Amino acid sequence: MPDHPTKVLEDVLAHIRNEHPSVARRWFDELEPLGFSAGAFGVRAQSEYHRDYLRRNGLDAFNDAIRSVTGQLIAVRMLGPDDQWDNASKNERSTKEKASSNAETAQKTPAPAPASPQPVVHSERAWLDREQSLPINPEYSFDQFVIGPNNQMAHAAAVAVADNPGHAYNPLFIHGGVGLGKTHLLQAVCLKIKESQPDITMHYVSCDGFMTQFMNAVQSGRMVEFRHTFRDVDLLVIDDIHFLAKRDRTQEEFFHTFNALYQCNKQIILSSDAAPEDIPELEDRLVSRFLWGLVVKVEKPGFETRVEILKRKADERGLQLPDNVATEIAHHIDTNIRELEGAITRLQIFSSTKRCSIDLDLTREALGEEFASAMVSAGAGISIDSIISEVSGFYHIKRTDLLGKRRHKSIAHPRQIGMYLARQQTKHSLEEVGAHFGGRDHTTVMHAVRTISRKCKEDQELLSQIRAIESRLRAR
Repeated sequence: MPDHPTKVLEDVLAHIRNEHPSVARRWFDELEPLGFSAGAFGVRAQSEYHRDYLRRNGLDAFNDAIRSVTGQLIAVRMLGPDDQWDNASKNERSTKEKASSNAETAQKTPAPAPASPQPVVHSERAWLDREQSLPINPEYSFDQFVIGPNNQMAHAAAVAVADNPGHAYNPLFIHGGVGLGKTHLLQAVCLKIKESQPDITMHYVSCDGFMTQFMNAVQSGRMVEFRHTFRDVDLLVIDDIHFLAKRDRTQEEFFHTFNALYQCNKQIILSSDAAPEDIPELEDRLVSRFLWGLVVKVEKPGFETRVEILKRKADERGLQLPDNVATEIAHHIDTNIRELEGAITRLQIFSSTKRCSIDLDLTREALGEEFASAMVSAGAGISIDSIISEVSGFYHIKRTDLLGKRRHKSIAHPRQIGMYLARQQTKHSLEEVGAHFGGRDHTTVMHAVRTISRKCKEDQELLSQIRAIESRLRAR
């Protein structure tokens, strides 16, 4: 086992960059090694957010690396700036000393009733998962946000709120399509406010998290604790607030939470896939309150913005991305930032596996399928009508059923695939796609695109089916 902690950490980071390239980040070089204690190797991060990010996303890679480097079954402990190191061994020694000194007394004294068992947390990740707030990515700062015509107003509003929370724009409501940077702006505000006001109380949660905590509180009779969590804060940030739709009891609770915070000049920040007035089945009184502050929209990034985003994402991972590669990817992938980041991840893995630098040939090999799909989107002759025909034929269903009102899974699933392909392979808006698919609204199309995108990452058979339909479209 290497003796010097610095050398150990250097070897660990080298192993991660070679074997787990998608996890590696440039800021890993700022991590501080703390040495070995009680079967663990301590690593101190530069902030609580970096520590939490490592605990959630890097533990497996770091544990694999430390065991490969040392050849022993050792775990990595991630600590923040104020976390104490070596407490485990000190507590263990203290416990042993107390047990030894009190052994004789314990034998003469009747044993007390056993205390209620305390919950045992078996890993740092399990401890972190007990937290009810969403994790904040330390990379989602304002410095790392690429400003373009599509998001300039949203960025300016977010900065203003971060500089003067509770007074600039309250509430701040940011809306736009999936993967366009809304979450980045929300977390950038949190990071900047926490940096300038370390003692501020804030709660950052998804709308689904708000609803789940509310229902749990109702069932367990712990509404006082729930209201303390969401109302006794200086900053409340809720992502994907559109999921409040159709939730009458939750809307009622959030209405009162909103009022309590607003009346005390506490900052409220919300994000949504749609503007307040376009969220279906949202109470008018909530729509009205969301419009009290500032509502801003984030659009799809333009070509120059996409190029800069690619360069920024590559730099975060320590990758050298040539200009011609960045422009090639930006030319073919124009959907959202998540797709661009996915392209960088694949390039990083291919480059690490093949032990070669990134160039156009490697890029085309790594992103062949995505490029082919994008070329269909850019080409002429692909219409929504042809997509409807191909989907109907592939799944052996009637065109009238695909465009009709039936919600049976055998019809609804192909319908979602059709809407997904219409957004991927044409330049039509959400509203236009919905109109072609039986007059459905844009939120239905948005839900279909999000659902199929998620399932494609988990279901290889579905992905193969979509590729087959795309092949048919190219053949047309």
